Amino acid sequence: MADRIPLYPVRSAAAANRKRAAYYSAAGPGAERPSRYQLEDESAHMDEMPLMMSEEGFENDESDYHSLPRARITQRTHGLGWFVCGGWKFLCTRCCDWLINVCQRKRELRARTVWLGHPEKCEEKHPRNSIKNQKYNVFTFIPGVLYEQFKFFLNLYFLVVSCSQFVPALKIGYLYTYWAPLGFVLAVTITREAIDEFRRFQRDKEVNSQLYSKLTVRGSCFIRTDQLDGETDWKLKVAVSCTQRLPALGDLFSINAYVHAQKPLLDIHSFEGTFTREDSDPPIHESLSIENTLWASTIVASGTVIGVVIYTGKETRSVMNTSNPKNKVGLLDLELNQLTKALFLALVALSVVMVTLQGFVGPWYRSLFRFLLLFSYIIPISLRVNLDMGKAAYGWLIMADGSIPGTVVRTSTIPEELGRLVYLLTDKTGTLTQNEMVFKRLHLGTVSYGMDTMDEIQSHVRDSCSQLHSQATSSTPPRKAQSSAPKVRKSVSSRVHEAVKAIALCHNVTPVYEPRAGGTGDAEHAEVDQDFSDENRTYQAASPDEVALVQWTERVGLTLVNRDLTSMQLRTPSGQILTYSILQTFPFTSEGKRMGVIVRDESTAEITFYMKGADVAMSTIVQYNDWLEEECGNMAREGLRTLVVAKRTLTEEQYQDFESRHAQARLSVHDRALKVAAVLESLERDMQLLCVTGVEDRLQEHVRPTLETLRNAGIKIWMLTGDKLETATCIAKSSHLVSRTQDIHVFRPVTSRGEAHLELNAFRRKHDCALVISGDSLEVCLRYYEHELVELACQCPAVVCCRCSPTQKARIVKLLRQHTRRRTCAIGDGGNDVSMIQAADCGIGIEGKEGKAASLAADFSIRRFEHVGRLLVVHGRSSYKRSAALGQFVMHRGLVISTMQAVFSSVFYFASVPLYQGFLMVGYATVYTMFPVFSLVLDQDVKPEMAMLYPELYKDLTKGRCLSFKTFLIWVLISIYQGGILMYGALVLFESEFVHVVGISFTALVLTELLMVALTIRTWHWLMVVAEFLSLGCYVASLAFLNEYFDVAFITTMTFLWKVSAITVVSCLPLYILKYLKRKLSPPSYSKLTS
Repeated sequence: MADRIPLYPVRSAAAANRKRAAYYSAAGPGAERPSRYQLEDESAHMDEMPLMMSEEGFENDESDYHSLPRARITQRTHGLGWFVCGGWKFLCTRCCDWLINVCQRKRELRARTVWLGHPEKCEEKHPRNSIKNQKYNVFTFIPGVLYEQFKFFLNLYFLVVSCSQFVPALKIGYLYTYWAPLGFVLAVTITREAIDEFRRFQRDKEVNSQLYSKLTVRGSCFIRTDQLDGETDWKLKVAVSCTQRLPALGDLFSINAYVHAQKPLLDIHSFEGTFTREDSDPPIHESLSIENTLWASTIVASGTVIGVVIYTGKETRSVMNTSNPKNKVGLLDLELNQLTKALFLALVALSVVMVTLQGFVGPWYRSLFRFLLLFSYIIPISLRVNLDMGKAAYGWLIMADGSIPGTVVRTSTIPEELGRLVYLLTDKTGTLTQNEMVFKRLHLGTVSYGMDTMDEIQSHVRDSCSQLHSQATSSTPPRKAQSSAPKVRKSVSSRVHEAVKAIALCHNVTPVYEPRAGGTGDAEHAEVDQDFSDENRTYQAASPDEVALVQWTERVGLTLVNRDLTSMQLRTPSGQILTYSILQTFPFTSEGKRMGVIVRDESTAEITFYMKGADVAMSTIVQYNDWLEEECGNMAREGLRTLVVAKRTLTEEQYQDFESRHAQARLSVHDRALKVAAVLESLERDMQLLCVTGVEDRLQEHVRPTLETLRNAGIKIWMLTGDKLETATCIAKSSHLVSRTQDIHVFRPVTSRGEAHLELNAFRRKHDCALVISGDSLEVCLRYYEHELVELACQCPAVVCCRCSPTQKARIVKLLRQHTRRRTCAIGDGGNDVSMIQAADCGIGIEGKEGKAASLAADFSIRRFEHVGRLLVVHGRSSYKRSAALGQFVMHRGLVISTMQAVFSSVFYFASVPLYQGFLMVGYATVYTMFPVFSLVLDQDVKPEMAMLYPELYKDLTKGRCLSFKTFLIWVLISIYQGGILMYGALVLFESEFVHVVGISFTALVLTELLMVALTIRTWHWLMVVAEFLSLGCYVASLAFLNEYFDVAFITTMTFLWKVSAITVVSCLPLYILKYLKRKLSPPSYSKLTS
């Protein structure tokens, strides 16, 4: 797309900015132009300006009219053609949806008041506290399944045909010849859906049986929200302060208090409410925010909790962010549905031709309908039976594959979708990564330490701590820090010690000691029951990076043993306890990209401001150096997540001045955040650079080769994550989702239409680069330039969307499906991925550390990400190719017998009399040919090892060449040829009685079908051989019982045998010759691999 758009030279940045500012802000003749940040309100003006505008156009106040205008979706005219071509189905669907909405009116969501211990005071009823992934209930199961079946043209057609047999004038044969196949199809479908639905019910029952039963006394706890937002960071939650002053936990039920909460919302990052206690004087009112909230689907990681339930069932945030389960239909089924419509048109045309040649004599309309019934086998009812049984077989083969143990097929209707995928949308945390951080590198500027030199760091820390301890035990009294101390070149040991101490102090990590085994479990005695040994200590933090850093400082000698809101304690290698008072903490923000802490050393009274953050944020804060940028770049290329650590020593006067200004800024009503940031920036100057750390987020096993396999298979991979931009970018590089040679375009934050307009223009000029965009910017772009953004993003080799909510993930999947019309697959392992998984054409869930929510809601469940490669490239490919061959062969089977009926009617004066009646028609579609035809589900063109070694073979499937109108037309021609030969041959060779025609032609027909199966097979399986001989044996054995249709004396003669053999050879031999010549002259792509 970008190649068709003229690019204009860009002038200097300063000039461009001046003229752009003039364009937006300068007053024009008779009107005032809006500023850049007011463009959002001036939609009419933006509509006049094409999106693809060059910088030259902005500077010259001109529109680039040669560029691509903003695409608009036009309203189609709804006429008769629209109605016939699918409008009727659209209208029926809308009517059904309207009826469902009328029957299931959604209750209006309102704010609510919840009383503690007095549920009878709640005036309105709320949903049951349970989740539901079932598609139906007891009353809607049968109607719902029947609707899903008869919305397919094939089944609806046969329902009409079967019902027509109740009309005597239209009756062709026995009722069971029509109703038995249809009933069998419906029975198989209903049974399969019932099994799937029962499994969903059992999974829901298992999840709904899990309840919280924990209490707390400390007034805070840590929770994990990975099931909700994909982040495995532990988040600190705070209890309501007035309840913490109660003498005992039982007093919670004796006080007169209630919680007033806002109505249920989608937003998982905000909450507004109030806690009121009425039995105190005066009444206590305390505001509630997100810090006091534990959403459903979160996990109490440490501490104990007692809470009051506000939202239940459908009104919980996790359920509101999850789309309702839907029935997924595979692309192959839709394509076969289109082919059956084409067959129906051929059926009508053939019937009209027959009536026309008959001369429209008598009640011609009755003859027309009888011909429609005679030729109804053109559309085979057994097609649905074979495909549904094939799907079940593919599911069994997938679950039985020892190379991907633990794989579960939860939706048995779409295994072929695995072979048609173009886009794979994957979660990051727990899917591509293990979410286990490992400390890899420490760089001090002049020296670098890796995993193999950590013992040197231990030695330096031990030497420096012992030296400081000996100085502290001398008679020298503690002195206050002097900011103007003489600068002396420090030894390596002291520099290493300062760096390690800074890492051990600058964080938000809390050590946690679990209760002893066999403790009382009473919350009041929790402290007594705790075991404070090193083996029982774990670390909690808002980031796994920080846990990895603190664990590393423990390994090299400085151990964090205790922390509360006001102090920290470190233990040195010699066992000495160092106590630090926490004066101020500055948490990490995505805008600042850094965090800091001010501590006071209790032994020396020294006040130090420590800070760590991303290199882009810290490079302007630390003192001048010539190595920071280079080393950070080197670590990033290794896939490490870098943090720059710095410090600044403060005097008591400097700190008191800062503290007063900081407290004043926090009391501001207006622009509080800006004023607090301005005060903090006064400290962030000329800081001493201590070190750069490199931490690796361990990838899942074999992620890189798996992604490489999928990329070679022609699948485009998008990563959708709720994590930070820097983290997502780093993982994209380390996992080779983005290759080292590819450029990355980081979409700058945009908040208005004008900013989105400019940034999209900047992105449009990039070629062959990966896109990284945040959820907020994505939302703005989709609001105004949905089509343009999707079109540009689809041209990228890889896309990374960070800070995505569950709803945004699902929306991205839907946009890809709508705009590209290609098949999508979503894969994740957390509850926040459920919406994305259910919105995709094919959903894959991983059973991992984030629970089983994604696995239970997915169509396919796997244990590890590396299993995706084999699931798609081997099983997906083979399932699609097998179903394509099976579907076309079943249609060929119906076309052959319909051709024979047409020839027979033509010869006998266009009479609407059936050629074969009763059991012959049923047996032909079942016991005589069913087993060999169905054995095609075991066929394979290449071995699984070859399919994994050459994933490029998968790329051909996305074009749909295995099942297309071209291949379908070839099978139609084959069917016409063979049907004509079989019928004309039998008519030419029969002697005196008509019953001989039936015997010769039907026997040759059965043999032809068995030989055609053998012609179609590419790799023989022993079950295929058994199926061939079993079907032949069934037919031969049944001849003795078919006196009604065959002359038993005639079929045992040599005359019968040679006539059947001659007709069969003429019908099949030319096709064998053509197949041989084609493989020699134009071999398929896989043939070279099988030789």
